[in-house]
Amino acid sequence: MLASPSATRPAIPLAPVLSASSFRRAAHALGTTRTVLDAGASRLVTSGRVAIALALRELKIGVGDTVLVPAYHSPSMIPPVLWRGATPVFYRVRPDAGVDLDDLAAQIDTGTRAVMVTHYFGFAQDMAPIRALCDARGIALIEDCAHAFIGEHAGRPLGSWGDYAIASSMKFFPIYEGGALVSARHSLDPVQVHSAGAGFEIKAALNSLERGFAYGRLPAVQAALWLPLRAKSALWGLLKRGRKGPVKALAPDSSDSSFNFDPRWLDKRSSLFARTLLKLAAPARVQALRRRHYARLDEALRGLPGVRPLHARLPDGACPWVFPLLADEPEALFARLKAAGVPLTRFAYPLWQGVDADTCPNAAMLSRRVLALPCHQELREGEVDWLIETVRKAVPA
Repeated sequence: MLASPSATRPAIPLAPVLSASSFRRAAHALGTTRTVLDAGASRLVTSGRVAIALALRELKIGVGDTVLVPAYHSPSMIPPVLWRGATPVFYRVRPDAGVDLDDLAAQIDTGTRAVMVTHYFGFAQDMAPIRALCDARGIALIEDCAHAFIGEHAGRPLGSWGDYAIASSMKFFPIYEGGALVSARHSLDPVQVHSAGAGFEIKAALNSLERGFAYGRLPAVQAALWLPLRAKSALWGLLKRGRKGPVKALAPDSSDSSFNFDPRWLDKRSSLFARTLLKLAAPARVQALRRRHYARLDEALRGLPGVRPLHARLPDGACPWVFPLLADEPEALFARLKAAGVPLTRFAYPLWQGVDADTCPNAAMLSRRVLALPCHQELREGEVDWLIETVRKAVPA
């Protein structure tokens, strides 16, 4: 249930919701920036985890193989590996979430077929030595751009180092579902995707619209669509009654914060609504607004007792997913922020079962201590002001 906005406690979206902020208005003045879709051939699917599964399938990874996964990870990364019958092996990260290259190299053995590398929070990993290691040891590189749909590193779009790259468009654009499989090194002709049907297409569009309406965006559009929105429940009932056998989900549960992987969505294309919004969106505008909101949060929160930004600076060319704040007492601060109505997320909390401080002390620390605040392009200036004021009040002096 969404919080009700008020003069003192606005309902602030954790993820982008539909408004005009993502699109091409005045975007020409910002220049251009590249996205993961500029890295190579692409297929637009319903989630990043579906893209991981497709990459593993294209690499013919199966029973008896191992896949190296960062110990600091979203639990949604693991089920696609298990679906292929392979074994995930976890490598260590540094305190800033950078890849521990020595540990990564030490984990490679004769069963290793691929390594996944994540650009956390939109901050690029140093990919050249990782690419060189994979080439020298004969293993595939899957570049995880779930936090980094937009951005460049070393003059190249993120996603261009991997044999395959995966991305999550719904973290960066106001859409209900969306992911991408990209490859600069391999043909994606074998990867054929098609629509999941009318029910999925309608749900993806209406849910995207309704999320925007729930946060006070696009009121004129909401007024114009009041009749079809009121009829939605009846429409879902008709669609369900028209199906034979058990009722299948109209959309993947990845759109509703689940970590599950359902292979029935492997051959399903992202919705027409989501694909259309991607074409209309202005990545340069999205990047500029996210960087501006990130900079405001960084300036206002840096130096507060008991917290600090995870990174010393936002690199040129980076487009942040969220603002990661490292807290000395995360549980108490998280409770205070949630009680105050601050939207935040805890990436990699919890870690996959069995992954703990013995596996990687830094991953356990980051999982527990990083509280991530929104900095997306749909935030209004007053909402950023409120976030800053509320976080500052919640941090004990």
